[in-house]
Amino acid sequence: MGKKTVVIMPDTQKILERMGEQIKLARLRRGLSAELASERAGISRATLWAVEKGSPSVAIGIYAAVLHALNNLDTDLLKVAEDDQLGRKLQDLNLPVRKRAPKDKGDK
Repeated sequence: MGKKTVVIMPDTQKILERMGEQIKLARLRRGLSAELASERAGISRATLWAVEKGSPSVAIGIYAAVLHALNNLDTDLLKVAEDDQLGRKLQDLNLPVRKRAPKDKGDK
């Protein structure tokens, strides 16, 4: 079986490439070799290189494993869509507005 081809938008590809570069820089700042980082993540060096290039065909779990191997950086994944301002605005637009019955002014 061949590799699956993943079609993504160019802007998304740039984001993945930037994320891969940031992962590589984090590894280098920690003084970890590609061999040690891939061993800690339980992946091959070739897969680590694919992560560091921002390959869209690498599973998100692999990205998480690499981040975890870099001293628990995987907790940063919790920041993804944490503050979804657009989603909250759209949700607020769809909230039902409760209407109250008019007060009876004659019952005083």
